[in-house]
Amino acid sequence: MTNWLKAGAAASLFALVAACSGGQTEKAPAAPAAGESGPAATVPEGETAITAEGLRRHIAMLASDEFEGRAPGTPGGEKTRDYIAGEYKRLGLKPINGSYFQDVPLVEATLDPQTSYLRFNSPSGEADLEYRKDVVYWTKRVEENVSFDDSDVVFVGYGVVAPEYQWDDYAGLDVKGKTVIILVNDPGFATEDPELFKGRSMTYYGRWTYKYEEAARQGAAAALIIHDEAPAAYGWGVVEGSWSGPQLDLQRADGGASRVAAEGWLSNSAARALLASGGLDLDTLMAAAKTRGFKAVPLPGVTASAKLESAIRLSVDANVVGVLEGSEKPEEYALYMGHWDHLGAEQTEDGKDGIYNGAVDNATGIAAILEIAEQFATNAERPKRSILFAAVTGEESGLLGSAYMAESPPVPLKDIVGGINIDALLPTPKTKDMIVVGSGASELEDILKEKAAAHGRYLRPDAEPEKGYFYRSDHISLAKKGVPMLYADQGIDLVDGGEEAGKALAEDYTVHRYHSPADELDDSWNFDGMIDTVDILYETGAELAYSGKWPNWYEGNEFRALRDAQRAGE
Repeated sequence: MTNWLKAGAAASLFALVAACSGGQTEKAPAAPAAGESGPAATVPEGETAITAEGLRRHIAMLASDEFEGRAPGTPGGEKTRDYIAGEYKRLGLKPINGSYFQDVPLVEATLDPQTSYLRFNSPSGEADLEYRKDVVYWTKRVEENVSFDDSDVVFVGYGVVAPEYQWDDYAGLDVKGKTVIILVNDPGFATEDPELFKGRSMTYYGRWTYKYEEAARQGAAAALIIHDEAPAAYGWGVVEGSWSGPQLDLQRADGGASRVAAEGWLSNSAARALLASGGLDLDTLMAAAKTRGFKAVPLPGVTASAKLESAIRLSVDANVVGVLEGSEKPEEYALYMGHWDHLGAEQTEDGKDGIYNGAVDNATGIAAILEIAEQFATNAERPKRSILFAAVTGEESGLLGSAYMAESPPVPLKDIVGGINIDALLPTPKTKDMIVVGSGASELEDILKEKAAAHGRYLRPDAEPEKGYFYRSDHISLAKKGVPMLYADQGIDLVDGGEEAGKALAEDYTVHRYHSPADELDDSWNFDGMIDTVDILYETGAELAYSGKWPNWYEGNEFRALRDAQRAGE
């Protein structure tokens, strides 16, 4: 799980709501276009290859001290990649372009706050914002020195352009070279109107990543998001701690030139003072921004200037990718993915444990993928479609490996039928439920519901959809490109003990082991629930691999149009 990005996702395991509703009805068989169903799968039966012994073996190796916390760009990270590639080879998976390793070029930028500044001029005078206290900012441009002067400042509401929701905060507006001030989350959260976007459930348009991307598409010089704890789902301390210091990103072909010069967050108090310097009131603007037809508001007489000086370091890491080739349609793929990286190790005093082994996060996910690969590889009947297995790097640094895979896919994205992301399975006894993060997204949930029911389990959504956990793990990188993706997690409603016992287990992990050296494998682990979950995820992928189905995003989903165009070859 990505450090702060998904700390709440772990916590949400013990703060859930009622089970989610059923999915949509499958469409009639037809040509293989997105969303159209083909023949149902006939999945081979037989003794399962997914066992506690197999899962434990992989987790014990990946979470061992020998692997030093699996940080990218370290000897432990290299050992991790070699282990996964060795398992791919043992199982007969084929490399792509002659290698199991997809190189991921990375760039680390460290802003120097002593020589950098973000400054506003207004009718009331000049104001330098204090780094970390008032503002946190950075640049995605791979340049040691980035600057701009006298940029006009515009409040653009939620900074959203969403045709499917008939919403455009940039309508009729030219922000080229300007600094845009943006609200976090989306209008649905602000109004709680279920008919507006998705009500309290966050859409991708509510994510900070989208807001910076859209500002860049609009030609802005800088994009600053106003922090507000409830819609952001984390406090200012998370912002100042996570976005200061070294920041990893992908090396991009244009060196980040297409990004705005400065991205950042404004504290709520700093934003209020800034808007007031232009004669505007934040509360009034927020009320206006959540209404349809909102028009952006310039800050009269207010300009921004900035200088960002950063130390740049380039490196290369790798995703580990292998293919089990299909017998009839090898050019079509079902996808399993999970991140192999964790937080590495740190120097400690007095002999304290400084290795972040990441046994749950995410040695369990990689172990599950390897066990699923073994199941497919040992089936008497070969899958009709190919199966792509991807262990990606850099998740803890911002989903970087999956983002690179999406930008430079090892196979055409239009040919990936659907994907399953596996991230941090808690070792619990069997449960009656499974959690679907981002419930109501795609027809993959219909398949999962059927497979889970056969195991006596029901589906339920994560409890806090307004916090956008669906957008905080690796599957979102592929989803943003149109590929239907599923992110399902272990449940909490234990067969023996119910929700109270399940919540206690989840809370114990979150409080005592999540992102700490205590996230280790030990003899007390109960694999019963994990085996059942991995079986269900195997069967869900097998439904794709042994059939002609092409699940799509549900109607109204923000990624539906992308997939339709992708499958149509547009």
